[in-house]
Amino acid sequence: MPKIRADQGISRVLSAEEQTAFLEELAQYPKLTAGAVYRKLLEERRISTRISSSSLSRIVVAAGMSRNERLQEAVREKSLKFEFFAPLECVQADCMHGPLVANDTGKREKAILLAFIDDATRRIVYSEFSFTERSMIFEQGLRHILSTHGRIGRVYVDNGATFISSQTKRILDSLQVLLVHSKPGRPQGRGKIERYFRTVRDSFLRPMDTDSLKSLADLNARFHTWLESEYHRNPHRGLNGKTPLEAWLEKAQHIRTIDPTVDLETIFFHEEYRKVHRDSTITIAGTLYEVPSILIGRKVKCRFDPHRSLRRIHITHDGKDFGECRIVNTYDNTRVTRSEVDPEVFEESSSVEHPNVLAGLSASRSFAGGGQ
Repeated sequence: MPKIRADQGISRVLSAEEQTAFLEELAQYPKLTAGAVYRKLLEERRISTRISSSSLSRIVVAAGMSRNERLQEAVREKSLKFEFFAPLECVQADCMHGPLVANDTGKREKAILLAFIDDATRRIVYSEFSFTERSMIFEQGLRHILSTHGRIGRVYVDNGATFISSQTKRILDSLQVLLVHSKPGRPQGRGKIERYFRTVRDSFLRPMDTDSLKSLADLNARFHTWLESEYHRNPHRGLNGKTPLEAWLEKAQHIRTIDPTVDLETIFFHEEYRKVHRDSTITIAGTLYEVPSILIGRKVKCRFDPHRSLRRIHITHDGKDFGECRIVNTYDNTRVTRSEVDPEVFEESSSVEHPNVLAGLSASRSFAGGGQ
């Protein structure tokens, strides 16, 4: 068999000083290719020797410093353990898929657990099973924490659909709460919430007979009993043997409360923009609503509570409040006197070109007698 070269891995073209400078520059700039680093050193006159790309590649491979290896090393160096001091200074949130549970129709669906864990104390400030991962469930958890515990400094989440809603970001911006997303493909920063989910699976779900679950409410009742009686009262290794409840109570004086003048109910309203149709209506979530006819052709801002099926839509336009609009009653509108609509409305509206469209309007005046 051929003998191993005594000078394996040592360049016979570059001097020892030049090779050392080249490898140090590679380590300092992991995103640059070996060729880019070599050209940089030539321009700076730190290397004067001309070398082929194959020889350069052999130096890099022998040193174990390919671009991928250097990038991975840079990632490992940045993966540092972190921990906040005060409760609610940082809250981590994520979803976990749970067991199959019967819904209202008797069909079995997968229950999904949304959880918020306080980074400083490991206390679970909100955790609930549901049948959806929609962003409204995330907003519901945020509102619960803000109203029952206090002000949140930042929320650390992944890039799932639950956490990237523009409505959620707008709400958190108005509350001055930072929404921080972890880097895709790097779950290391969310280790605390992942460890909690592992505890839920091992200590709560596995010992439980899931076939005995009657409903989602039954699952949540059992879960909250386990959460308060076991999880929050068991010593945690990451807290030096303290329980999450003890750690929370020790630092409770650092919790910042929400300003009592802040109306959380209206802050968590969703906002959407609609153009008013020629019949004085707009559509929100498939439901037709009637607005003042003066707004025909205008673009209005609609604010509403997304958790209510029959929504009360609040209308504004150009900063002016037009109150709440009502659901269209098409039968009542058959008794409206169309001829009594003020023709000035049509002169102001750029979308209406001729008074003949009066017959198509859903006017809001009541029938005052006489024929239509």
